[in-house]
Amino acid sequence: MPTPSLAALPIRRLTFRDLTACADLSEDRGWPREEHKWGLLLTAGKGYGIDDPGGGLVAACTVTEYGLPERPSLAAVGMVLVAARHARRGVGRRLMRHVMTALGPTPLTLHATPNGRPLYEELGFKVTGGAEMVRGRFSPDGSASRIATRAATAEDLTTVLRLDAEVFGTDRTHIITRLPAFADRFRVAEENGRLLGYAAAWPTTDSLVVGPLIARDPETAKALFASLAAHTDGPLRTDIDVRHEELLVWVKAHGLSSVAHTAVMTYGVTELPGDWTRRFAPLTVAAG
Repeated sequence: MPTPSLAALPIRRLTFRDLTACADLSEDRGWPREEHKWGLLLTAGKGYGIDDPGGGLVAACTVTEYGLPERPSLAAVGMVLVAARHARRGVGRRLMRHVMTALGPTPLTLHATPNGRPLYEELGFKVTGGAEMVRGRFSPDGSASRIATRAATAEDLTTVLRLDAEVFGTDRTHIITRLPAFADRFRVAEENGRLLGYAAAWPTTDSLVVGPLIARDPETAKALFASLAAHTDGPLRTDIDVRHEELLVWVKAHGLSSVAHTAVMTYGVTELPGDWTRRFAPLTVAAG
């Protein structure tokens, strides 16, 4: 039987059972396997993929929708990957067109690498911002912050959800309620009983990823970041909105270095909802 052409291979919904195949695809493209992150994206969102007749996946991507389940107000596209052996044959374009059709009028956002950006521009996405990935071992300077932070508790969740919806601009309860189990550390900043922000740090192959990071101002963001870094010997990684120059300068002064830049792109909306001044880092660039 002849091998079907790539264009004839069906696109299907991925499930948690495809976790290993997705991680294999990441590894194939030189990315960390990050099964932990794939697991979150496949359970809290949707995955789309193309099976390779020879085994594994030809391509995959994830979509995380926010807002009302029956009428999402925003969807984040992430983890758009094509196996190296099938690269530059139109597979990524076909997969993205399928996703865009499936989501209909829902506004889309994604973080594009320099390699991926031309494809997204061709599909109609516009650059509306940027993020800088930094990584390294955090070196505290011994100074005490005036902002109090503590471990989040179950009693904080309702307030965290309210703050997150205000800052992110739409509801993402299905993501935030998974943080206590997903993250190694989940902390809040408060003043006189009022929540000023929250942040989490979750494990990946070779580091702890700080995200999301929501804070009233840069000082609160620094306090939350430092509290997550405390008692951590290994490297930290995060993706900071490039408009938050003060935080970027601060983390670099404390041991982290620039690794990569991504362009924040949108389709169907000229800018992201919410308050960017309090949104310092995403949970992961794959989820917006």
